Formats: sequence, C-alpha cells, structure tokens
Amino acid sequence: MVISEKIPEPLSGERLDRVVSMISSCSRAHAASLIEEGKVSVSGKVITSKSYKLQSGQRIAIEDDLVLPGEELHPDYSVQFHVVFEDSYLLVIDKPSGLVVHPGPGSENGTLVNGILARYPEIRTVGQTDRPGLVHRLDKGTSGLMVVARTQESYEALVKMMAKHQVERTYTALVHGEVEHNRGVIEAPIARSLTQVTQMVLSPSGKEAVTHYEVLSRYSSPMKATLVKLKLETGRTHQIRVHMKAIGHPVVGDELYSRRRARGLSRIFLHSSEISFVHPITGLEIDLSSELPQELSQYLGYFKPVQ
Repeated sequence: MVISEKIPEPLSGERLDRVVSMISSCSRAHAASLIEEGKVSVSGKVITSKSYKLQSGQRIAIEDDLVLPGEELHPDYSVQFHVVFEDSYLLVIDKPSGLVVHPGPGSENGTLVNGILARYPEIRTVGQTDRPGLVHRLDKGTSGLMVVARTQESYEALVKMMAKHQVERTYTALVHGEVEHNRGVIEAPIARSLTQVTQMVLSPSGKEAVTHYEVLSRYSSPMKATLVKLKLETGRTHQIRVHMKAIGHPVVGDELYSRRRARGLSRIFLHSSEISFVHPITGLEIDLSSELPQELSQYLGYFKPVQ
C-alpha cells in the first residue's frame, strides 16, 4: 500500500518521522523504521533521515504494508511449515520456498504469520502488530531456517541479538559463473533503488552490509556455476542477492537481479541452511541445520563438477 499526501501549510517545518506517523496512523518507531528502510519519498526523492524538515507543497509518499486499524490477522490452518525447534519462548521454523512470511499488499492471507497464529495464537501480541513474533524474515522464494519469538521478553532480546550480530545465519546458494577465490568478504552498503521500488542497490549512502562467502563446489556444465556458503554479518533486504550480483555472480533463479535464466528451476537457489545462537532466556546453545529442499538437490544433481 502506498499513501500519498501533499504537505499542508500547518505541517511546514515538521520532522519527517512525525508526519509519517500522523499520515499513516502508526507509531513514531514504525515511522522511523519505514524512513530508514527507504520507504518514504518526498517530491519523488527517497529520504532516509527521520529528522528531515518538510515544507508545505511537497508531496510525501509512504510505502507501508502495516495492517490498518480495523483489519485483523486471521489464523490459517492450511499453511504448511515445519518447526525444527520449539520451547516456551521461541520457535525455529524451516520455511518452504513460495511462502510469503507476513501479510502485505497482494498477500493479505495465507502467509507464514497466518499459519503461525493458527498453531500458536499467543504470538498475536508479540512484537509488531503486522508481523507478530518475527525478528527477521526470508524472501518469498528463499527457503530454510528462521527464528520466531513466542513471548515479548524473547522478542526484545532476539531483536537486540540480531542488531549485535549475535545470531549466526548461514545460507547455501548456487551462483552463476566460476567464483575465483575460495573465500571472500563483500563489504558494500545497500539502499533501496530510487527508480525500482522493489529492488535494492549498492549505494555510498546506504546501510552497512557485510557478507562472507566460501566456495563449496564449482561446476562446468550444463553451465558454469558455483555452490557457495554465505554468512551474514548484517541483515539488509536482499543482501545476498545484491552482493553476489555486484561481484558478477548473481544467484541462479533470481529473476529480480539477473537476466540469466535457470532452465528447469522454478525458484531462486537460495536456502537458509544453518542458524546458531545462545538462547536469550535459557542460555541454551542453539545450533540447527536444514538440508537443501528436494527441488534444489535434484537440480544440483544435473551439474558436473569441475575436474
């Protein structure tokens, strides 16, 4: 949903976060988050400073998928997902590809959040109202492990751990071409594209983003490709996809960031394969892994390793 309004004279000189909060009927914290994520533009230019002062006559556009007042998240018992770890405080879910994580424009129902609410209704009051329990998310096409908080206490602790990079997330991806070095680090800030609202780009004014990669296998046919393991220091939107494209090796099956087509594969070859952290409440060391889904392992079986 995009909200567009012209700034009236009485709001001239007001801070951007205050006006976003007023127009979209959300909290100042959520307004600040929208601004930082590049979802607010003023007269066609994305503004990422919450203290930016508005002037009358400017037009503000807000891209927000927050559930509106009066709308309600409905439990959906038909949503299928596998829980690999569960206690009174949190869940670790193995999300299938194709499942949208939370409701938004075009996906109001049938999301992972709707399915979680069917099994764990207490999560409704945890965290943000539009995405209860979620401390991070995976793209629709990406499969694998993700953490969900069951209590407000664990939610707040996990959010802090994410910010301090205390949750180690490892992904497995097949990328186009032959990656030259066995290991490497990609450090390049990421921001939302000013021309394509659904895409992220490298930008000096973007947020810090750091991705570590390690080559697992190289393949020569049916096309040159490399299987890599990736670890995130930061959790920016589309981080792996943008970083791998930046070094000339876009993820196989990524139709948003690559013009190359992957014949025989109907999804992106990106899987959240490992997650490890210290349980924020019990102190238990959580170290979980998820094998490649059948469609990815079967597709990989067609490739011939470099001799």
